[in-house]
Amino acid sequence: MSRRRFRFFSLDGFRRRLASVDGLPQLCVLGIFSGLITGGLMVGFRMMLEIGAMAFMPDADPEAFETLSPWLRSSLPVLAVILIGLWMHYQPPAARQIGVAHVIERLTYHQGRFPLRNWFTQWWVGLISVLGGLSAGREGPAIHLGAAASSGLGERLRLPHNSLRVLVGCGTAAGISASFNTPIAGVIFAMEVVIMEYTLIGFMPVILASTIGALVAQMAYGSVRPFQMSGVELESLYNLPWIVLSALAIGLMAGGFVKLARSCNVMKRLPFAARLALVAGLVGGVAWWYPQVQGMGYDSLGSILNGSITLDVLIALAFGKLVLTALAVACGIPVSIIGPVLVAGGAAGALCGLFGGWWLPEVAAGPEVYAMLGMAAMMGAVLQAPLAALMALLELTHNPGMILPGMLAVVVAGLTSRQLCGCDGFFVSVTRHGLHPLQQPLMQALSRVSVPAVMERALVRSPRRVTRAEASALLDDKPEWVVIERTRDDKPTLALKAASLARWMLEHDDDDNIGKDGKMDLLEIPGKRLDLAPIHLQATLSEAFDRLNTKHVDALYVQHGHRPGKQRISGIITRDAIERYYRFRNT
Repeated sequence: MSRRRFRFFSLDGFRRRLASVDGLPQLCVLGIFSGLITGGLMVGFRMMLEIGAMAFMPDADPEAFETLSPWLRSSLPVLAVILIGLWMHYQPPAARQIGVAHVIERLTYHQGRFPLRNWFTQWWVGLISVLGGLSAGREGPAIHLGAAASSGLGERLRLPHNSLRVLVGCGTAAGISASFNTPIAGVIFAMEVVIMEYTLIGFMPVILASTIGALVAQMAYGSVRPFQMSGVELESLYNLPWIVLSALAIGLMAGGFVKLARSCNVMKRLPFAARLALVAGLVGGVAWWYPQVQGMGYDSLGSILNGSITLDVLIALAFGKLVLTALAVACGIPVSIIGPVLVAGGAAGALCGLFGGWWLPEVAAGPEVYAMLGMAAMMGAVLQAPLAALMALLELTHNPGMILPGMLAVVVAGLTSRQLCGCDGFFVSVTRHGLHPLQQPLMQALSRVSVPAVMERALVRSPRRVTRAEASALLDDKPEWVVIERTRDDKPTLALKAASLARWMLEHDDDDNIGKDGKMDLLEIPGKRLDLAPIHLQATLSEAFDRLNTKHVDALYVQHGHRPGKQRISGIITRDAIERYYRFRNT
Protein backbone atom coordinates (compact mmCIF):
# COMPACT_ATOMS: atom_id res chain seq x y z
CA MET A 1 0.00 0.00 0.00
CA SER A 2 2.81 2.43 0.87
CA ARG A 3 4.49 1.65 -2.44
CA ARG A 4 1.25 2.41 -4.28
CA ARG A 5 0.97 5.76 -2.49
CA PHE A 6 4.59 6.53 -3.35
CA ARG A 7 3.88 5.90 -7.03
CA PHE A 8 0.81 8.13 -6.84
CA PHE A 9 2.85 11.04 -5.48
CA SER A 10 5.87 10.43 -7.70
CA LEU A 11 7.02 12.89 -10.33
CA ASP A 12 6.07 10.48 -13.12
CA GLY A 13 2.55 10.25 -11.71
CA PHE A 14 2.44 14.03 -11.45
CA ARG A 15 3.39 14.30 -15.13
CA ARG A 16 0.78 11.72 -16.17
CA ARG A 17 -2.00 13.61 -14.42
CA LEU A 18 -0.91 16.89 -16.01
CA ALA A 19 -1.02 15.34 -19.47
CA SER A 20 -4.83 15.06 -19.35
CA VAL A 21 -7.61 17.59 -18.88
CA ASP A 22 -8.16 16.24 -15.34
CA GLY A 23 -4.92 17.60 -13.89
CA LEU A 24 -6.50 20.64 -12.20
CA PRO A 25 -5.11 19.95 -8.67
CA GLN A 26 -1.62 19.53 -10.07
CA LEU A 27 -1.94 22.72 -12.13
CA CYS A 28 -3.07 24.61 -9.03
CA VAL A 29 0.06 23.47 -7.20
CA LEU A 30 2.13 24.76 -10.10
CA GLY A 31 0.18 28.05 -9.99
CA ILE A 32 1.20 28.57 -6.36
CA PHE A 33 4.88 28.02 -7.15
CA SER A 34 4.60 30.25 -10.21
CA GLY A 35 3.16 33.07 -8.08
CA LEU A 36 5.97 32.73 -5.54
CA ILE A 37 8.68 32.76 -8.20
CA THR A 38 7.21 35.62 -10.20
CA GLY A 39 6.39 37.70 -7.14
CA GLY A 40 9.97 37.33 -5.95
CA LEU A 41 11.31 38.32 -9.36
CA MET A 42 9.14 41.45 -9.45
CA VAL A 43 10.26 42.50 -6.00
CA GLY A 44 13.84 42.01 -7.18
CA PHE A 45 13.21 44.00 -10.36
CA ARG A 46 11.74 46.92 -8.44
CA MET A 47 14.61 46.81 -5.95
CA MET A 48 17.12 46.95 -8.79
CA LEU A 49 15.31 50.01 -10.19
CA GLU A 50 15.57 51.67 -6.79
CA ILE A 51 19.25 50.72 -6.40
CA GLY A 52 20.00 52.15 -9.84
CA ALA A 53 18.08 55.32 -9.04
CA MET A 54 20.18 55.86 -5.91
CA ALA A 55 23.06 56.96 -8.15
CA PHE A 56 21.36 60.09 -9.52
CA MET A 57 17.72 60.33 -8.34
CA PRO A 58 16.53 62.01 -5.12
CA ASP A 59 15.17 59.53 -2.57
CA ALA A 60 16.08 56.69 -4.98
CA ASP A 61 12.86 57.41 -6.88
CA PRO A 62 13.19 56.01 -10.46
CA GLU A 63 10.46 58.42 -11.65
CA ALA A 64 11.82 61.71 -10.31
CA PHE A 65 13.13 63.03 -13.64
CA GLU A 66 11.51 66.43 -12.98
CA THR A 67 14.01 67.07 -10.17
CA LEU A 68 17.06 66.64 -12.43
CA SER A 69 18.74 69.41 -14.36
CA PRO A 70 17.73 69.75 -18.04
CA TRP A 71 21.22 68.71 -19.16
CA LEU A 72 21.24 65.54 -17.06
CA ARG A 73 17.72 64.35 -17.88
CA SER A 74 18.30 65.02 -21.61
CA SER A 75 21.60 63.14 -21.53
CA LEU A 76 20.19 60.03 -19.85
CA PRO A 77 18.33 58.76 -22.99
CA VAL A 78 21.58 59.03 -24.97
CA LEU A 79 23.40 56.89 -22.42
CA ALA A 80 20.46 54.46 -22.31
CA VAL A 81 20.34 53.84 -26.07
CA ILE A 82 24.14 53.40 -26.14
CA LEU A 83 23.98 50.71 -23.44
CA ILE A 84 20.98 49.01 -25.05
CA GLY A 85 22.53 49.27 -28.52
CA LEU A 86 25.81 47.71 -27.39
CA TRP A 87 23.98 44.83 -25.74
CA MET A 88 21.79 44.25 -28.80
CA HIS A 89 24.78 44.47 -31.15
CA TYR A 90 26.43 41.46 -29.55
CA GLN A 91 23.24 39.39 -29.48
CA PRO A 92 21.96 37.30 -32.40
CA PRO A 93 18.67 38.56 -33.89
CA ALA A 94 16.65 35.83 -32.17
CA ALA A 95 17.99 36.88 -28.74
CA ARG A 96 16.74 40.45 -29.16
CA GLN A 97 13.08 39.48 -28.92
CA ILE A 98 11.62 40.31 -25.51
CA GLY A 99 8.40 41.51 -23.88
CA VAL A 100 4.78 40.50 -24.27
CA ALA A 101 5.05 39.93 -28.04
CA HIS A 102 7.88 37.47 -27.41
CA VAL A 103 5.81 35.64 -24.79
CA ILE A 104 2.91 35.23 -27.22
CA GLU A 105 5.25 34.13 -30.01
CA ARG A 106 6.90 31.48 -27.82
CA LEU A 107 3.51 30.24 -26.64
CA THR A 108 2.19 30.06 -30.20
CA TYR A 109 5.09 28.41 -31.99
CA HIS A 110 7.37 26.96 -29.29
CA GLN A 111 4.91 25.45 -26.79
CA GLY A 112 5.81 28.02 -24.14
CA ARG A 113 9.54 27.29 -23.94
CA PHE A 114 11.77 30.34 -23.51
CA PRO A 115 15.46 30.89 -24.35
CA LEU A 116 17.57 31.92 -21.36
CA ARG A 117 19.48 34.52 -23.41
CA ASN A 118 16.31 36.49 -24.14
CA TRP A 119 15.48 36.40 -20.43
CA PHE A 120 18.75 38.14 -19.56
CA THR A 121 18.18 40.63 -22.39
CA GLN A 122 14.82 41.48 -20.83
CA TRP A 123 16.49 42.26 -17.50
CA TRP A 124 19.02 44.57 -19.13
CA VAL A 125 16.68 46.41 -21.50
CA GLY A 126 13.91 46.68 -18.89
CA LEU A 127 16.16 48.26 -16.27
CA ILE A 128 18.12 50.54 -18.60
CA SER A 129 15.08 51.81 -20.52
CA VAL A 130 13.30 52.91 -17.32
CA LEU A 131 16.33 54.28 -15.48
CA GLY A 132 17.64 55.89 -18.67
CA GLY A 133 14.55 58.03 -19.12
CA LEU A 134 13.07 56.41 -22.21
CA SER A 135 9.29 56.28 -22.37
CA ALA A 136 8.90 52.76 -21.01
CA GLY A 137 7.07 50.79 -18.34
CA ARG A 138 7.87 47.77 -16.17
CA GLU A 139 4.88 45.63 -17.21
CA GLY A 140 6.53 44.06 -20.27
CA PRO A 141 9.55 42.94 -18.24
CA ALA A 142 7.23 41.68 -15.50
CA ILE A 143 5.28 39.53 -17.96
CA HIS A 144 8.31 38.16 -19.80
CA LEU A 145 10.37 37.46 -16.67
CA GLY A 146 7.45 35.83 -14.87
CA ALA A 147 6.25 33.75 -17.82
CA ALA A 148 9.73 32.53 -18.72
CA ALA A 149 10.64 31.67 -15.11
CA SER A 150 7.38 29.78 -14.59
CA SER A 151 7.81 27.92 -17.87
CA GLY A 152 11.41 27.17 -16.89
CA LEU A 153 10.12 25.44 -13.78
CA GLY A 154 7.98 23.19 -15.97
CA GLU A 155 10.86 22.48 -18.34
CA ARG A 156 13.16 21.64 -15.44
CA LEU A 157 10.63 19.08 -14.23
CA ARG A 158 10.07 17.86 -17.83
CA LEU A 159 6.34 18.47 -17.55
CA PRO A 160 4.07 18.01 -20.58
CA HIS A 161 3.73 21.03 -22.83
CA ASN A 162 0.04 21.56 -22.10
CA SER A 163 1.06 22.43 -18.53
CA LEU A 164 3.75 24.82 -19.83
CA ARG A 165 0.96 26.72 -21.56
CA VAL A 166 -0.84 27.20 -18.23
CA LEU A 167 2.41 28.09 -16.47
CA VAL A 168 3.00 30.88 -18.99
CA GLY A 169 -0.43 32.26 -18.13
CA CYS A 170 0.37 31.95 -14.41
CA GLY A 171 3.62 33.87 -14.79
CA THR A 172 1.91 36.55 -16.87
CA ALA A 173 -0.88 37.08 -14.34
CA ALA A 174 1.48 37.08 -11.36
CA GLY A 175 3.77 39.58 -13.11
CA ILE A 176 0.95 42.05 -13.75
CA SER A 177 -0.47 41.47 -10.27
CA ALA A 178 2.85 42.03 -8.51
CA SER A 179 3.66 45.14 -10.57
CA PHE A 180 0.33 46.96 -10.19
CA ASN A 181 -1.24 45.25 -7.15
CA THR A 182 -4.09 44.32 -9.51
CA PRO A 183 -4.69 40.55 -9.18
CA ILE A 184 -7.99 40.46 -11.13
CA ALA A 185 -6.59 42.52 -14.01
CA GLY A 186 -3.58 40.19 -14.08
CA VAL A 187 -5.82 37.16 -14.51
CA ILE A 188 -7.93 38.77 -17.23
CA PHE A 189 -4.86 40.07 -19.07
CA ALA A 190 -3.27 36.62 -19.06
CA MET A 191 -6.40 34.93 -20.40
CA GLU A 192 -7.44 37.66 -22.85
CA VAL A 193 -4.11 38.86 -24.28
CA VAL A 194 -1.62 36.00 -23.84
CA ILE A 195 -3.47 32.65 -23.68
CA MET A 196 -6.44 34.08 -25.65
CA GLU A 197 -9.09 31.79 -24.18
CA TYR A 198 -11.18 31.33 -21.04
CA THR A 199 -11.34 27.85 -19.51
CA LEU A 200 -11.89 26.49 -16.02
CA ILE A 201 -8.64 24.54 -16.24
CA GLY A 202 -6.77 27.74 -17.02
CA PHE A 203 -8.57 30.08 -14.67
CA MET A 204 -7.97 28.40 -11.31
CA PRO A 205 -4.17 28.04 -11.41
CA VAL A 206 -3.84 31.51 -12.98
CA ILE A 207 -6.00 33.00 -10.19
CA LEU A 208 -3.82 31.30 -7.58
CA ALA A 209 -0.63 32.55 -9.22
CA SER A 210 -1.98 36.10 -9.46
CA THR A 211 -3.04 36.03 -5.81
CA ILE A 212 0.32 34.73 -4.57
CA GLY A 213 2.20 37.23 -6.76
CA ALA A 214 0.22 40.13 -5.26
CA LEU A 215 0.77 38.82 -1.72
CA VAL A 216 4.54 38.60 -2.24
CA ALA A 217 4.63 42.17 -3.57
CA GLN A 218 2.45 43.41 -0.70
CA MET A 219 4.75 41.82 1.86
CA ALA A 220 7.62 43.81 0.36
CA TYR A 221 5.90 47.12 -0.50
CA GLY A 222 2.60 47.14 1.38
CA SER A 223 -0.92 47.11 -0.02
CA VAL A 224 -1.14 50.78 -1.05
CA ARG A 225 -2.76 51.20 -4.47
CA PRO A 226 -1.04 53.56 -6.91
CA PHE A 227 -4.18 55.63 -7.49
CA GLN A 228 -7.13 55.99 -5.12
CA MET A 229 -10.13 57.77 -6.69
CA SER A 230 -13.07 56.25 -4.83
CA GLY A 231 -14.96 59.55 -4.34
CA VAL A 232 -15.20 60.56 -8.01
CA GLU A 233 -18.51 60.03 -9.85
CA LEU A 234 -20.01 60.76 -13.25
CA GLU A 235 -22.85 62.81 -11.68
CA SER A 236 -24.90 63.34 -14.89
CA LEU A 237 -25.84 61.09 -17.80
CA TYR A 238 -25.56 64.11 -20.06
CA ASN A 239 -21.85 63.29 -20.10
CA LEU A 240 -22.45 60.11 -22.10
CA PRO A 241 -22.49 61.74 -25.59
CA TRP A 242 -19.22 63.52 -24.81
CA ILE A 243 -17.77 60.26 -23.46
CA VAL A 244 -18.57 58.63 -26.80
CA LEU A 245 -16.86 61.45 -28.73
CA SER A 246 -13.88 61.36 -26.39
CA ALA A 247 -13.56 57.59 -26.78
CA LEU A 248 -13.75 58.02 -30.56
CA ALA A 249 -10.81 60.44 -30.42
CA ILE A 250 -8.83 58.15 -28.12
CA GLY A 251 -9.55 55.19 -30.43
CA LEU A 252 -8.06 57.17 -33.33
CA MET A 253 -5.01 57.98 -31.22
CA ALA A 254 -4.65 54.30 -30.31
CA GLY A 255 -4.88 53.30 -33.96
CA GLY A 256 -2.22 55.86 -34.86
CA PHE A 257 0.01 54.54 -32.08
CA VAL A 258 -0.24 50.96 -33.34
CA LYS A 259 0.38 52.03 -36.94
CA LEU A 260 3.45 54.06 -35.97
CA ALA A 261 4.86 51.34 -33.74
CA ARG A 262 4.49 48.81 -36.56
CA SER A 263 6.32 51.00 -39.08
CA CYS A 264 9.52 49.10 -38.32
CA ASN A 265 9.92 48.08 -41.97
CA VAL A 266 10.19 51.75 -42.88
CA MET A 267 12.58 52.46 -40.02
CA LYS A 268 14.80 49.50 -40.97
CA ARG A 269 15.93 51.47 -44.01
CA LEU A 270 18.01 53.50 -41.55
CA PRO A 271 21.11 52.00 -39.92
CA PHE A 272 20.55 50.71 -36.39
CA ALA A 273 22.83 53.38 -34.95
CA ALA A 274 20.83 56.09 -36.72
CA ARG A 275 17.59 54.71 -35.30
CA LEU A 276 19.01 54.70 -31.80
CA ALA A 277 20.25 58.27 -32.26
CA LEU A 278 16.80 59.34 -33.49
CA VAL A 279 15.10 57.93 -30.38
CA ALA A 280 17.69 59.42 -28.01
CA GLY A 281 17.51 62.83 -29.69
CA LEU A 282 13.71 63.02 -29.66
CA VAL A 283 13.31 61.81 -26.08
CA GLY A 284 16.12 64.06 -24.85
CA GLY A 285 14.74 67.06 -26.75
CA VAL A 286 11.22 66.70 -25.36
CA ALA A 287 12.53 65.90 -21.87
CA TRP A 288 14.43 69.23 -21.79
CA TRP A 289 11.08 71.00 -21.38
CA TYR A 290 8.77 68.17 -20.35
CA PRO A 291 10.52 65.53 -18.23
CA GLN A 292 7.13 64.00 -17.46
CA VAL A 293 7.38 62.01 -20.72
CA GLN A 294 10.32 60.02 -19.33
CA GLY A 295 10.22 56.71 -17.53
CA MET A 296 7.05 54.97 -16.47
CA GLY A 297 5.06 58.14 -15.80
CA TYR A 298 2.92 56.83 -12.94
CA ASP A 299 3.70 59.92 -10.85
CA SER A 300 2.41 62.08 -13.70
CA LEU A 301 -0.69 59.92 -13.99
CA GLY A 302 -1.33 60.45 -10.29
CA SER A 303 -1.05 64.22 -10.81
CA ILE A 304 -3.50 64.00 -13.72
CA LEU A 305 -6.05 62.17 -11.59
CA ASN A 306 -5.59 64.70 -8.80
CA GLY A 307 -6.02 67.63 -11.18
CA SER A 308 -2.63 69.15 -10.35
CA ILE A 309 -1.10 69.32 -13.82
CA THR A 310 -1.02 72.09 -16.44
CA LEU A 311 -2.52 72.06 -19.93
CA ASP A 312 0.81 72.04 -21.78
CA VAL A 313 2.01 69.05 -19.76
CA LEU A 314 -1.23 67.21 -20.54
CA ILE A 315 -0.64 67.77 -24.25
CA ALA A 316 2.96 66.60 -23.95
CA LEU A 317 1.88 63.43 -22.16
CA ALA A 318 -1.10 62.69 -24.40
CA PHE A 319 0.75 63.07 -27.69
CA GLY A 320 4.46 63.25 -26.89
CA LYS A 321 4.65 60.17 -24.68
CA LEU A 322 2.52 58.18 -27.11
CA VAL A 323 4.67 59.10 -30.11
CA LEU A 324 7.98 58.61 -28.29
CA THR A 325 6.94 55.14 -27.11
CA ALA A 326 5.77 54.10 -30.58
CA LEU A 327 8.97 55.41 -32.22
CA ALA A 328 11.15 53.52 -29.75
CA VAL A 329 9.38 50.27 -30.67
CA ALA A 330 9.49 51.04 -34.40
CA CYS A 331 13.22 51.79 -34.20
CA GLY A 332 13.98 48.42 -32.62
CA ILE A 333 14.14 49.28 -28.91
CA PRO A 334 11.74 46.77 -27.29
CA VAL A 335 10.39 48.96 -24.49
CA SER A 336 7.28 48.08 -22.52
CA ILE A 337 4.25 49.97 -23.85
CA ILE A 338 1.49 49.20 -21.35
CA GLY A 339 2.45 51.80 -18.73
CA PRO A 340 3.03 54.61 -21.25
CA VAL A 341 -0.27 53.79 -22.94
CA LEU A 342 -2.11 54.11 -19.61
CA VAL A 343 -0.43 57.46 -18.89
CA ALA A 344 -1.07 58.83 -22.38
CA GLY A 345 -4.68 57.63 -22.22
CA GLY A 346 -5.17 59.34 -18.88
CA ALA A 347 -3.76 62.61 -20.26
CA ALA A 348 -5.88 62.39 -23.41
CA GLY A 349 -8.97 61.73 -21.32
CA ALA A 350 -8.19 64.71 -19.07
CA LEU A 351 -7.87 66.94 -22.16
CA CYS A 352 -11.26 65.74 -23.36
CA GLY A 353 -12.67 66.48 -19.91
CA LEU A 354 -11.29 70.04 -20.01
CA PHE A 355 -12.83 70.67 -23.41
CA GLY A 356 -16.12 69.20 -22.21
CA GLY A 357 -16.05 71.52 -19.21
CA TRP A 358 -15.61 74.54 -21.46
CA TRP A 359 -18.46 73.38 -23.72
CA LEU A 360 -20.99 72.28 -21.07
CA PRO A 361 -19.80 73.79 -17.78
CA GLU A 362 -23.08 73.10 -15.94
CA VAL A 363 -23.23 69.33 -16.42
CA ALA A 364 -19.75 68.22 -17.47
CA ALA A 365 -17.87 65.90 -15.14
CA GLY A 366 -14.39 66.83 -13.96
CA PRO A 367 -11.24 66.09 -15.98
CA GLU A 368 -10.28 63.37 -13.49
CA VAL A 369 -13.37 61.36 -14.51
CA TYR A 370 -12.38 61.51 -18.17
CA ALA A 371 -8.77 60.75 -17.23
CA MET A 372 -9.85 57.45 -15.68
CA LEU A 373 -12.02 56.63 -18.67
CA GLY A 374 -9.17 57.59 -21.01
CA MET A 375 -6.82 55.15 -19.29
CA ALA A 376 -9.17 52.24 -19.86
CA ALA A 377 -10.17 53.33 -23.36
CA MET A 378 -6.57 53.69 -24.57
CA MET A 379 -5.44 50.41 -23.02
CA GLY A 380 -8.45 48.52 -24.36
CA ALA A 381 -8.08 49.98 -27.86
CA VAL A 382 -4.32 49.42 -28.17
CA LEU A 383 -4.41 45.86 -26.81
CA GLN A 384 -7.91 44.97 -28.04
CA ALA A 385 -8.47 43.68 -24.52
CA PRO A 386 -11.64 45.32 -23.17
CA LEU A 387 -12.06 43.17 -20.05
CA ALA A 388 -8.44 43.60 -18.98
CA ALA A 389 -8.77 47.38 -19.43
CA LEU A 390 -11.96 47.51 -17.35
CA MET A 391 -10.45 45.43 -14.56
CA ALA A 392 -7.36 47.63 -14.55
CA LEU A 393 -9.60 50.69 -14.28
CA LEU A 394 -11.47 49.16 -11.34
CA GLU A 395 -8.43 47.98 -9.41
CA LEU A 396 -6.14 50.94 -10.11
CA THR A 397 -8.69 53.56 -9.06
CA HIS A 398 -10.77 51.47 -6.61
CA ASN A 399 -13.86 53.15 -8.08
CA PRO A 400 -16.65 50.76 -9.19
CA GLY A 401 -18.76 53.76 -10.21
CA MET A 402 -16.57 54.17 -13.29
CA ILE A 403 -17.35 50.72 -14.69
CA LEU A 404 -20.56 51.68 -16.52
CA PRO A 405 -19.14 54.68 -18.43
CA GLY A 406 -15.86 52.76 -18.72
CA MET A 407 -17.60 49.97 -20.60
CA LEU A 408 -19.00 52.48 -23.07
CA ALA A 409 -15.64 54.21 -23.52
CA VAL A 410 -13.70 50.96 -23.95
CA VAL A 411 -16.10 49.57 -26.56
CA VAL A 412 -16.22 52.76 -28.61
CA ALA A 413 -12.44 53.23 -28.54
CA GLY A 414 -11.83 49.56 -29.36
CA LEU A 415 -14.24 49.59 -32.30
CA THR A 416 -12.73 52.81 -33.62
CA SER A 417 -9.19 51.45 -33.50
CA ARG A 418 -10.20 48.14 -35.05
CA GLN A 419 -12.72 49.22 -37.70
CA LEU A 420 -11.61 52.71 -38.70
CA CYS A 421 -7.86 52.21 -38.31
CA GLY A 422 -7.72 48.49 -39.14
CA CYS A 423 -5.67 47.61 -36.04
CA ASP A 424 -5.71 44.26 -34.29
CA GLY A 425 -4.35 43.98 -30.80
CA PHE A 426 -0.88 45.48 -30.48
CA PHE A 427 0.72 42.13 -29.68
CA VAL A 428 -1.21 40.15 -32.33
CA SER A 429 0.96 40.27 -35.43
CA VAL A 430 -0.02 37.15 -37.40
CA THR A 431 -3.62 36.18 -38.12
CA ARG A 432 -5.33 33.73 -40.41
CA HIS A 433 -8.96 34.25 -41.42
CA GLY A 434 -9.08 37.00 -38.81
CA LEU A 435 -7.84 34.74 -35.99
CA HIS A 436 -4.48 34.40 -34.28
CA PRO A 437 -3.28 30.75 -34.11
CA LEU A 438 -3.99 30.72 -30.36
CA GLN A 439 -7.59 31.71 -31.09
CA GLN A 440 -8.32 28.88 -33.54
CA PRO A 441 -10.75 26.44 -31.86
CA LEU A 442 -9.08 23.24 -33.06
CA MET A 443 -5.60 24.24 -31.90
CA GLN A 444 -6.97 25.57 -28.61
CA ALA A 445 -8.68 22.28 -27.82
CA LEU A 446 -5.69 20.14 -28.83
CA SER A 447 -3.16 22.27 -26.95
CA ARG A 448 -4.86 21.59 -23.60
CA VAL A 449 -3.87 17.90 -23.58
CA SER A 450 -0.56 16.08 -24.06
CA VAL A 451 -0.10 12.88 -26.02
CA PRO A 452 0.10 10.50 -22.99
CA ALA A 453 -3.58 11.17 -22.33
CA VAL A 454 -4.63 9.84 -25.75
CA MET A 455 -1.89 7.50 -26.93
CA GLU A 456 -2.35 3.74 -27.13
CA ARG A 457 0.02 2.11 -24.66
CA ALA A 458 -0.64 -1.55 -25.58
CA LEU A 459 2.27 -2.23 -27.93
CA VAL A 460 5.32 -4.43 -28.31
CA ARG A 461 8.52 -3.82 -30.22
CA SER A 462 9.84 -6.40 -32.62
CA PRO A 463 12.47 -6.80 -35.33
CA ARG A 464 11.23 -7.26 -38.87
CA ARG A 465 11.93 -11.02 -39.01
CA VAL A 466 10.83 -13.30 -36.14
CA THR A 467 10.21 -16.99 -35.60
CA ARG A 468 6.71 -18.27 -35.10
CA ALA A 469 7.46 -18.86 -31.42
CA GLU A 470 8.70 -15.29 -31.05
CA ALA A 471 5.57 -14.00 -32.76
CA SER A 472 3.40 -16.02 -30.36
CA ALA A 473 5.35 -14.58 -27.43
CA LEU A 474 4.69 -11.09 -28.74
CA LEU A 475 0.96 -11.74 -28.78
CA ASP A 476 0.95 -13.15 -25.25
CA ASP A 477 0.99 -9.57 -23.89
CA LYS A 478 -2.24 -8.80 -25.80
CA PRO A 479 -0.84 -5.73 -27.57
CA GLU A 480 -2.81 -3.42 -29.85
CA TRP A 481 0.15 -2.74 -32.13
CA VAL A 482 3.43 -4.39 -33.06
CA VAL A 483 6.09 -1.76 -33.71
CA ILE A 484 8.47 -3.08 -36.35
CA GLU A 485 11.99 -1.80 -35.80
CA ARG A 486 14.20 -1.25 -38.85
CA THR A 487 17.88 -1.97 -39.16
CA ARG A 488 18.61 1.40 -40.79
CA ASP A 489 17.63 4.87 -39.59
CA ASP A 490 16.69 6.06 -43.08
CA LYS A 491 13.86 3.51 -43.28
CA PRO A 492 10.52 4.48 -41.70
CA THR A 493 9.37 2.76 -38.52
CA LEU A 494 6.18 0.77 -39.10
CA ALA A 495 3.37 -0.47 -36.89
CA LEU A 496 1.34 -3.62 -37.61
CA LYS A 497 -2.05 -4.20 -36.06
CA ALA A 498 -1.56 -7.08 -33.62
CA ALA A 499 -4.96 -8.51 -34.57
CA SER A 500 -3.73 -8.89 -38.16
CA LEU A 501 -0.72 -10.90 -37.02
CA ALA A 502 -2.89 -13.09 -34.75
CA ARG A 503 -5.38 -13.77 -37.54
CA TRP A 504 -2.63 -14.68 -40.00
CA MET A 505 -1.06 -17.15 -37.57
CA LEU A 506 -4.42 -18.85 -37.01
CA GLU A 507 -5.12 -19.14 -40.74
CA HIS A 508 -1.71 -20.46 -41.84
CA ASP A 509 0.24 -23.61 -41.14
CA ASP A 510 3.59 -23.66 -39.44
CA ASP A 511 5.58 -23.81 -42.67
CA ASP A 512 3.69 -21.11 -44.61
CA ASN A 513 5.73 -18.02 -45.49
CA ILE A 514 8.65 -19.13 -43.34
CA GLY A 515 12.09 -18.39 -44.74
CA LYS A 516 15.15 -20.60 -44.79
CA ASP A 517 16.26 -19.06 -41.52
CA GLY A 518 13.00 -20.24 -39.92
CA LYS A 519 11.65 -16.70 -39.56
CA MET A 520 8.66 -14.89 -40.97
CA ASP A 521 8.72 -11.36 -42.41
CA LEU A 522 6.30 -9.09 -40.55
CA LEU A 523 6.25 -6.71 -43.51
CA GLU A 524 4.72 -9.48 -45.62
CA ILE A 525 1.86 -10.14 -43.18
CA PRO A 526 -1.36 -8.77 -44.71
CA GLY A 527 -3.15 -6.30 -42.46
CA LYS A 528 -3.36 -2.73 -41.28
CA ARG A 529 0.11 -1.21 -41.23
CA LEU A 530 1.05 2.41 -40.46
CA ASP A 531 4.11 4.51 -41.23
CA LEU A 532 5.32 6.15 -38.04
CA ALA A 533 7.23 9.28 -37.14
CA PRO A 534 8.64 10.03 -33.68
CA ILE A 535 7.32 12.57 -31.18
CA HIS A 536 8.39 13.21 -27.60
CA LEU A 537 6.35 12.44 -24.53
CA GLN A 538 5.86 16.09 -23.43
CA ALA A 539 4.22 17.15 -26.72
CA THR A 540 0.64 18.36 -26.90
CA LEU A 541 -1.99 17.03 -29.27
CA SER A 542 -1.63 20.19 -31.35
CA GLU A 543 2.07 19.40 -31.81
CA ALA A 544 1.17 15.82 -32.72
CA PHE A 545 -1.44 17.02 -35.22
CA ASP A 546 1.09 19.34 -36.87
CA ARG A 547 3.70 16.60 -37.03
CA LEU A 548 1.27 14.16 -38.62
CA ASN A 549 0.61 16.72 -41.35
CA THR A 550 4.23 17.74 -41.93
CA LYS A 551 5.55 14.15 -41.98
CA HIS A 552 2.56 12.89 -44.03
CA VAL A 553 2.00 9.86 -41.78
CA ASP A 554 -1.04 8.46 -40.04
CA ALA A 555 0.51 7.75 -36.64
CA LEU A 556 3.38 8.71 -34.34
CA TYR A 557 5.37 6.67 -31.87
CA VAL A 558 5.92 8.43 -28.56
CA GLN A 559 9.53 8.48 -27.36
CA HIS A 560 10.38 8.53 -23.68
CA GLY A 561 13.84 9.39 -22.40
CA HIS A 562 16.53 11.92 -23.22
CA ARG A 563 19.67 9.82 -23.63
CA PRO A 564 20.64 9.23 -27.29
CA GLY A 565 20.22 5.61 -28.26
CA LYS A 566 18.41 4.76 -25.02
CA GLN A 567 14.98 6.14 -25.76
CA ARG A 568 12.04 3.82 -25.33
CA ILE A 569 8.66 3.87 -27.03
CA SER A 570 5.82 4.63 -24.63
CA GLY A 571 2.91 4.42 -27.03
CA ILE A 572 1.38 5.18 -30.41
CA ILE A 573 -0.91 8.06 -31.23
CA THR A 574 -2.93 7.92 -34.43
CA ARG A 575 -4.74 10.59 -36.40
CA ASP A 576 -8.02 8.81 -35.64
CA ALA A 577 -7.33 9.00 -31.89
CA ILE A 578 -6.78 12.75 -32.07
CA GLU A 579 -9.95 13.26 -34.12
CA ARG A 580 -11.97 11.10 -31.72
CA TYR A 581 -10.70 13.14 -28.77
CA TYR A 582 -11.63 16.43 -30.44
CA ARG A 583 -15.13 15.20 -31.39
CA PHE A 584 -15.72 13.77 -27.90
CA ARG A 585 -14.62 16.93 -26.08
CA ASN A 586 -16.74 19.18 -28.31
CA THR A 587 -20.02 17.25 -28.33
